[in-house]
Amino acid sequence: MILEVATLDVRPGLESDFELAFSEEQKIIAGMSGYVSHELRKCIENQNRYLLLVNWETLEDHTQGFQNSNEYQQWREMLHHFYDPFPSVEHYQAIV
Repeated sequence: MILEVATLDVRPGLESDFELAFSEEQKIIAGMSGYVSHELRKCIENQNRYLLLVNWETLEDHTQGFQNSNEYQQWREMLHHFYDPFPSVEHYQAIV
């Protein structure tokens, strides 16, 4: 299993709008092939920073399957305008 970690900096003042949009659009990733689970966490110290943690069966499920899909285009249209700067995304694998 691969953990996708995305740091999302939302434009100040749009946090509530982002949270609402995310709650509506999270069904997109949940319906993708290779999707396992996800959670969205809000930073305590920086109220407009979020971590999106998504577990995928394989790296390719995210980087090829999701990111090259029509569903990703909808995800991008509904959520990417909230971010400044564009999110950093990294992938992690379990060691132990």
